[in-house]
Amino acid sequence: MSEERTRELLDRRSFEERVFARFDAMEARSSSMETLFDGLNGRFDAVETQLEKRFRAIDRRFDGVETRLDSLDVRLQVLEAKALDTKPIWERALVEILEIRKGVEDINRKIDVLNQDVLQVRADQRRVEKRMDELTSRAQ
Repeated sequence: MSEERTRELLDRRSFEERVFARFDAMEARSSSMETLFDGLNGRFDAVETQLEKRFRAIDRRFDGVETRLDSLDVRLQVLEAKALDTKPIWERALVEILEIRKGVEDINRKIDVLNQDVLQVRADQRRVEKRMDELTSRAQ
């Protein structure tokens, strides 16, 4: 308590003057804080502007990627449509190939039968020739 009285004695200003002095000090601090906040706001605005530019650039790049994907999708649909158009042709070609394979198998069987017949005829011909040779040799 004694220190407070001493302070009061050293400061000879009136109570109102001391209160106003304190208000002035608070206003000065408030003003310096406003200046600081204004500076920070400027920095935040600059950062926000940079971020907006970067986001716009990224957005443009995504738009480009999306456009390319859309074009790929269209191209893929065209290719799928062509594949569907040629599918009946390939199915018919496969059916014809299978028919040709069956025909070749039939021809192979017939050739085998023909070979057996030719071999049998040759065997019979040899037998006949042998008998002819025997008859010719007896007749002489």
